[in-house]
Amino acid sequence: MVAFEEAARVALDGNRYVVLGTADASGRPWVSPVFYTMSGYRELIWMSSPETLHSRNLAVRPEVSLVVYDSSVRVGEAFAVYMRGVAAEVTGEAVAAVAAAYGEAALPKGGRRVRPGEVAGDGIYRMYRATVHEHWVLDPDGRPDGRAAITL
Repeated sequence: MVAFEEAARVALDGNRYVVLGTADASGRPWVSPVFYTMSGYRELIWMSSPETLHSRNLAVRPEVSLVVYDSSVRVGEAFAVYMRGVAAEVTGEAVAAVAAAYGEAALPKGGRRVRPGEVAGDGIYRMYRATVHEHWVLDPDGRPDGRAAITL
């Protein structure tokens, strides 16, 4: 299991987009890729407009599923980390710290610092945070499901 956990850390550290799965009040699913940064391996942070479908879904149903993988590798060579948790808009005094952490993660990729005013008040974006409760990877020897729960 240690090899799976180490591989999961490498995947989470080496990628910047997570596929975020949300659902609306009636349970209709939606997935969307978002640029993320992490605070440990149990918290993913991203910036989105509160008007996007995934943000509106989170406002009524906080449960999320997430997956991080490298889509640039050949078929059969990919490794993915599957997660489940809850997510919500970051509010109050936490906004400034979360925006700073997110902006620092974006800088090496040509990004810029996120100013708290952009993600609060009249700003068009908001900061969101997913707290991950479960992590899995695929176990090629696992049957019949193939998933292996890991602890990060």
